[in-house]
Amino acid sequence: MHELPQTLVSGLALGTLYGLIAIGYTMVYGIVQLINFAHGEIVMIGGFGALTVRLWLPDTVPLAAALPLMLLGGALASVAVATAAERFAYRPLRGAPRLAPLITAIGLSITLQQLVWAFYPDAKKSRSFPQFHGDALEITAGLHLQRDDLFVLAAAPLCMLALGLFVARSRTGRAMQATAQDPDTAKLMGINTDRIIVLAFAIGGAFAAVAAVAQGLRAGQINFEMGFILGLKAFTAAVLGGIGNIYGAMLGGVVLGIAEALSTTYIQHIPGMQQLGGAGWKDVWAFVLLIVVLLVRPQGLLGERVADRA
Repeated sequence: MHELPQTLVSGLALGTLYGLIAIGYTMVYGIVQLINFAHGEIVMIGGFGALTVRLWLPDTVPLAAALPLMLLGGALASVAVATAAERFAYRPLRGAPRLAPLITAIGLSITLQQLVWAFYPDAKKSRSFPQFHGDALEITAGLHLQRDDLFVLAAAPLCMLALGLFVARSRTGRAMQATAQDPDTAKLMGINTDRIIVLAFAIGGAFAAVAAVAQGLRAGQINFEMGFILGLKAFTAAVLGGIGNIYGAMLGGVVLGIAEALSTTYIQHIPGMQQLGGAGWKDVWAFVLLIVVLLVRPQGLLGERVADRA
């Protein structure tokens, strides 16, 4: 039990990372009912954009000073790719059967991976990502917080709250709610639904860049395949929390991250389950949790039950 507080802190940091990416899924799905399976690659591109900025800066610039510029560079890269994907890959298929944009998203995911692999310098292997140096911060005796985790624990709630206020209070946010509820009626009321949809993709791309920098800081490296598993986990988090709900996406990410941390630490110590614990099984238990939650509450933890239409 003495490991429990540290395990929870580690799971919370991982979960907020998943939540940041999951918000990108939930923003797009909430407005256009599209599961953008290329969103994980948007995260990956944001990471390489941030790394590019860091490589351009002199080595004498400390990481704390370079971090805002890295976030900006990563956001520019990921937002550019996300909005281009909406304009050229998804918008022409907006009236098509749902299977068409789904297959397109999978194809776009593979294409973005291969483009980075082929054209980014030395992307065929993992690239080192800068990290904060120094000892972990001691919260209490036996409880430490890694400096790299401090970034995501601060950035994720701020991003989520800022987005929540924007959607709830601003005129554009109300236009996003109207478009999500009924795009045809919103268009008749004078709302430029195309611009709202592009904005949803852009916000998701910006959040993906923040998550990519957080992942790079935590892992100390990035690679062209990093978006696949991150995107899959984030989609799981979005469904777990109630896809279409901003706060649900973050809650789903936190629940998923803590569940992974607990399963990695404790399941291997349960008699008869030694072979089902450890880091190699964390992904399995994450999806077991998703199945259990959806069996009990199919709409997710914070999702709203929608009545069937006649």
